[in-house]
Amino acid sequence: MNIHEYQGKSILKHFGVAIQEGIVADTPELAVEAAKELQKQTGTGWWVVKAQIHAGGRGKGGGVKLAKSLDEVRDRAKDIIGMQLVTPQTGAAGKKVNKVLIAQDVYYPGESKTAEFYMSVLLNRQTGRNIIMYSTEGGMDIEEVAAKTPHLIFKEEVDPSVGLQAFQTRKIAFNLGLSGTAFKEMNKFVASLYKAYDSIDASMFEINPVLKTSDNKIIAVDAKVNLDENALYRHPDYAAMRDLTEEDPTEVEAGEHDLNYVKLDGNVGCMVNGAGLAMATMDIIKLAGGFPANFLDVGGTANAARVEQAFRIILKDPNVKAILVNIFGGIVRCDRVAQGIVDAYKSIGEIPVPIIVRLQGTNAVEAKKIIDDSGLKVYSAILLKEAAQLVRDVVGK
Repeated sequence: MNIHEYQGKSILKHFGVAIQEGIVADTPELAVEAAKELQKQTGTGWWVVKAQIHAGGRGKGGGVKLAKSLDEVRDRAKDIIGMQLVTPQTGAAGKKVNKVLIAQDVYYPGESKTAEFYMSVLLNRQTGRNIIMYSTEGGMDIEEVAAKTPHLIFKEEVDPSVGLQAFQTRKIAFNLGLSGTAFKEMNKFVASLYKAYDSIDASMFEINPVLKTSDNKIIAVDAKVNLDENALYRHPDYAAMRDLTEEDPTEVEAGEHDLNYVKLDGNVGCMVNGAGLAMATMDIIKLAGGFPANFLDVGGTANAARVEQAFRIILKDPNVKAILVNIFGGIVRCDRVAQGIVDAYKSIGEIPVPIIVRLQGTNAVEAKKIIDDSGLKVYSAILLKEAAQLVRDVVGK
């Protein structure tokens, strides 16, 4: 689960990570009030107005602006709130900005002794261990750094049996070229950052940039935090940070009905029970000359109500030219699924695209007869090869 920068920073601060202080606002007027309050708390005279969306590269799209007065805070917030922000990570459609973070200016005027670093904590799936990835090239796209100057990216792997060790935090600070007070501050920063990552069951922390200020403080200027959805039951306070406006509305609706749905860019809708079978179904669609429009797993209880809701969700995608239903009847009987498909079809009304139904397993023959005798615009198959041929024929029309 993704969360906003201001939410990620609040978590970091709770675990003792030094951050760029800020206050969130959703109107220009509240942005000014936030700036005044921040001035009282930190003494800052300039502010940074930062769009809050679940995407990086906000500055390149005009979503991060410096304000040198309260009037400028109001003007910058007015420009950013409500805009459709397009960044390299949002796609051409962009994302609507509903909130801004009014942050203190940590780049002190007239000072040149600052440095920006990159740092992230994530799981190395090949070794099954957490790693801290860091670089002296902060404030830049890490992908670009990796492509052009891979020798400037360092990795520190953490043994889960002993956790992050002091010699490792010192090694990180040394590789970043720090000394004196900044060296000590970086040690504290890395230790606190890793503790936060490990304690909240995060799947990724990315701080870009980590700033060394002119007075040798080490602070997180940005914070991208991803939480492991499978562990959210242990962190209800973090689960409450979910912002549904940042997610695909169709995927949100599917989740409300306990359907596992991910929208894709193809033209053949998929309705399957089981994640493995869903992946195989998408492969067969591709081999048949089509392109999967979604991943949709209805689970083991493919009753009429569940099937109907799955159909309605798939049909929200205007690119869908056909729907392939691929159900294996193990726990659930195929004839019951077939009857559910017929009932769902009648409940929805006229479905504008052809439906290919492949049912295999318990009572598959009886299920095919129910489909064939329904008189509906539904093509039935038992073998996966037959279903693929029907997909090819339908998509090719």
